[in-house]
Amino acid sequence: MIKLVTDTSANLPADLIKRYAITIIPFSYSINGKEIVGGSDDFDGKAFYDAMRSGADVKTSMINVSQFEKAFSAMLEEENDVLYIAMSGGISGTANAADIAAKELADKYPDRKIMVINSLAASMGEGLLVLEAAKMIEENKSFDEVCAQILKLKETMCQFFTVDDLQYLKRGGRITGATAFIGTVLQIKPLLKGDEMGRIISCGKVRGRKNSLLALAEKYDLLAADKSDTISIAHGDCEEDALELIDMLKQKGFCGECINVCYEPVTGSHVGPGTVALFFPGIHK
Repeated sequence: MIKLVTDTSANLPADLIKRYAITIIPFSYSINGKEIVGGSDDFDGKAFYDAMRSGADVKTSMINVSQFEKAFSAMLEEENDVLYIAMSGGISGTANAADIAAKELADKYPDRKIMVINSLAASMGEGLLVLEAAKMIEENKSFDEVCAQILKLKETMCQFFTVDDLQYLKRGGRITGATAFIGTVLQIKPLLKGDEMGRIISCGKVRGRKNSLLALAEKYDLLAADKSDTISIAHGDCEEDALELIDMLKQKGFCGECINVCYEPVTGSHVGPGTVALFFPGIHK
């Protein structure tokens, strides 16, 4: 049997996690010094982003090697093969920690297969890869077939987002204080994306919130591989904006399923409330 594993960064809704029996290894984070470990079934997005709006100090930490060894070992002991799809190595050391654990366990369990795939993504960019793997496993595809497809798909998984408040990007070192100040005064909204190395980079800027959402829709129109594919939107407690983006996408020809989620806390803490992100399989990133 193939055990499919990911982390809370994948932002998957609880019903899909249960439906496909996906194992989640949780990240931890703290709010004003209080540590929290949890998944999508107990995350209160409004409370979390309201705390950020009120100035709460939010910190995150990666999953370490020993946590991975413990989780993977339990599955391998039960004679399962293990596929772990990880948060982007371009923004976290978690994928590398998982890879170290997997290499150590491969010698201990030579008859089993264990694979760590650096998704080059976060939130539902990662989550859509996990869902593709889950569907293939449900169709009884082989371990090697599943891995090959995810390795291929991750290279073209598009991730575009815009933020409402530049101060959170400033705190994370993505932009300077002067840029944040000027951008706030002029209502400049940056467009960002995940690049080929899984890093977050700037790819444009527009003035005004509605124009930033329209810019996301235009990226979709330009790059979507198939407008009937399942896509996803993650938002930082701004569902009305997410719904407005869905309407814009439909005007661009989108006719598939959209998984609309509140941004999980580990990634969301770095981009802040009001963030809207769009994830879809593209012709290229």
